[in-house]
Amino acid sequence: MSFESLGLNPALLSALDRAGFTQPTPVQEAAIPRALTGEDLMVSSQTGSGKTAAFMLPVLHRIAQLSANKGSGVQVLVLTPTRELALQVADATRVYGAGIAGLRIATVVGGMPYGAQIKALSRRVDVLVATPGRLIDHLQAKRVNLSTVRTLVLDEADRMLDMGFIEEIESIIERLPAERQTLLFSATLDGTVAQLAKRMMRDPARLELAGQKQRHENIEQTLLYADDGSHKLRLLDHLLRDSELDQAIVFTSTKRGADDLADYLAENGYAAAALHGDMNQRQRTRTLGLLQRGTLRILVATDVAARGIDVQGISHAFNYDLPMQAEDYVHRIGRTGRAGRNGQAYTLATHTERHKIRRIEHFIGRSIPMGEIAGLEPQRRPQQRSFGKRPGGGGGGYRGAPNGARREGYGQGRPQGERESSWKGGERKHDGKPEWKAGPKTEWKPGQKPEWKSDRRPEGRAEWQPGRKWEGKPEWKPGRKADWAGDRQPQADDTRRPGRPAPRGADRGAAPRRTERPQRATARF
Repeated sequence: MSFESLGLNPALLSALDRAGFTQPTPVQEAAIPRALTGEDLMVSSQTGSGKTAAFMLPVLHRIAQLSANKGSGVQVLVLTPTRELALQVADATRVYGAGIAGLRIATVVGGMPYGAQIKALSRRVDVLVATPGRLIDHLQAKRVNLSTVRTLVLDEADRMLDMGFIEEIESIIERLPAERQTLLFSATLDGTVAQLAKRMMRDPARLELAGQKQRHENIEQTLLYADDGSHKLRLLDHLLRDSELDQAIVFTSTKRGADDLADYLAENGYAAAALHGDMNQRQRTRTLGLLQRGTLRILVATDVAARGIDVQGISHAFNYDLPMQAEDYVHRIGRTGRAGRNGQAYTLATHTERHKIRRIEHFIGRSIPMGEIAGLEPQRRPQQRSFGKRPGGGGGGYRGAPNGARREGYGQGRPQGERESSWKGGERKHDGKPEWKAGPKTEWKPGQKPEWKSDRRPEGRAEWQPGRKWEGKPEWKPGRKADWAGDRQPQADDTRRPGRPAPRGADRGAAPRRTERPQRATARF
């Protein structure tokens, strides 16, 4: 199938031909014809599949059909979760719509000066690409009017909901006309995404072009185990020296980790830089510009900062730190292998992170092939997991090897030979201890009280009865003072309770109280 067969405007076909796009991708083949009819769509497709063109070409086709492009306001609103993705969508729209005379595109994103955005919104805008938070600011200041919007596009809707933009999205939708087309693109169409679609879309068609388990078939994935952080760093240094590596993204779990790793790589001669959320927009734009021009060879980034990066020259992706969510693994490795190209994805993990690897493998539905580098092999080699069904359909857990021996790499924390047993074989018995045998069971019936064979209470102790008072010692009453004699043993008229210590200041020795010392008056409370 060709773009001509999709029925697109000639101006769009000329722009696609100049940009080098000759054949539509599967998501474009499925989404463009249905979007041209004006129906609502929910599309799930993998990253790098050409989804930007899948939703922008139909809306640009509608704009191109207007005579001399005399729209009176914003006709297309595209919402994205991040600034970088918004800027990339705007750039792609300019490429696709280069043949449409008078097409005006504006971006409204956070981290950018308000002045330029206010100036752009004061003029006619055909396509507005925005992040939810900054668009709400302009809406509250009444700088933009959305009553003329014909098409709403939610790009990476699941990510926007994960980032907490649900209230902003709903507030924006309230300002849109009810008669509009809505195109929703997401990694998944279930859960909160489905609930949002139910409230804002009219009988949408679902296009699930690729399940999570079938994604990134053009990306070769490899798992490398490291003994510790130093070993992991040596593995990364070796992999980055690959002659087939054009550009690479190295993922870390923290901003501090991204800065430290980028500084280390730069000190060792790599053209590397960090990208994370604490950087201002000027620094982020400059770093992405260097990456797109090819000046920057290695980008060390966090998950949020790297989301939406679309650079065709990225040939390798490295998971230096494992992602917190298994779904983020799919988005990470999707930064390579863009537009049908082949890619390489390496995951570096320690042995204590095997449970995270299993979670990722369960999510993608297959095991990640393990690899080793000559001279950098780990001391412990975990066994490769298989995702085929076990005989009998049993659950997980270690079952042991068929011959009773432990599998290789399992339980080798203590070197062999360090622990010896005094038992030399043969039948083991408990010497010196009688063999225990179960006694006869007593049949119990409801309402029957058990009969005690022997009294377990100590001998000579009186049986306690409810309401019985303490015998042999007077009952203590509050406010009564003790009368101490020369002998320090409590007498019959001692008012202290059994076990109560002597009053504060009293002599605890055996000598009698000195009667010649004047007594202080006792305060009464």
